[in-house]
Amino acid sequence: MAPLPQQPRTPDDSPDDYVGLNADAAERRAHDRGWRKVRRLAPDAIITMEFMPGRLNLAVSDGEVVRCWQG
Repeated sequence: MAPLPQQPRTPDDSPDDYVGLNADAAERRAHDRGWRKVRRLAPDAIITMEFMPGRLNLAVSDGEVVRCWQG
């Protein structure tokens, strides 16, 4: 039997620290801290709810992060 694929590791980082940052700076910071994927969204975007380890979601309004969560 083949080994199970490894899930991406979720960085030990607080999503709350990104709220209030400029979106470009927040995305660079997230990549620097080990997030494999960073997704920018409008605050009212309709999205699928699948959880993806290693992904950080940034809700951005007027170039500023207004909400941030992992998965």
